[in-house]
Amino acid sequence: MEILEQELSKLIEKLSNSEDFKVKLENLQSVYPFNRYEYIISNLLANNVLSLPMYIDLRNNYIDRNLYLYLFEMAPRTFGDTWGLSHLLSIEPCLKRPNKKIDATYQGEYDLYLPYTTGNIKIEVKASRAQDRDRTDEPMIVKAFSSQSKGNFLMNFQQLKPSCCDVFVWLVAYRDCIKYWVLKNAAIQKHSDFTPQHRNESTANRSKDYDKSEIFEGQIMITNANIDTIKDYLVDSRGIRQAIIEQYEV
Repeated sequence: MEILEQELSKLIEKLSNSEDFKVKLENLQSVYPFNRYEYIISNLLANNVLSLPMYIDLRNNYIDRNLYLYLFEMAPRTFGDTWGLSHLLSIEPCLKRPNKKIDATYQGEYDLYLPYTTGNIKIEVKASRAQDRDRTDEPMIVKAFSSQSKGNFLMNFQQLKPSCCDVFVWLVAYRDCIKYWVLKNAAIQKHSDFTPQHRNESTANRSKDYDKSEIFEGQIMITNANIDTIKDYLVDSRGIRQAIIEQYEV
């Protein structure tokens, strides 16, 4: 959005009545679908400051930068449990949904499995949305973070249960792309920022030292400060299956 704002501001300055226009813009009343951007663009077109080909380029470039912005409008459960799993299955069809026919002890403790020569690899899938940490009081769609931004970001992975799976697949939605990390369960359990999400008998006193192996369900918050701790687990979408096998065999 910042880039679009900058582009439109430069074009507004080219209007012969730019100062008056900016005053009108400040007092503009908007009712969907007639909003601030529609008003700006229509005026720029009418005054020949913006041509139709220029508008098409402006529009296409904005769409390219915000391909996944719609994901930031989803409810958390819809985003994680519905979109996240469906998206992963669509790009890696070798992954399967578990059931009691393939695992008699299955009780929903992991999300997917990968058939393998030494047995099924149990996979827990976690999806997060990269958020702009400098926009704490804004709606989720406004906090949507671009992979090209140099600002402060937050990605929160919750309900991580290392003892229930062999490998984790993390999906992160940015406004312009999706990124993937594949990590062995031990990498999560040993991570310096892996902390209990729910208090239990072993971790009730957060000020007390405890062994991370005691955490049944925890979370990790990834920010600018610790993103490098998972850089070795970042994979291309085409390499997810191989990365799962490699992490399983570590």
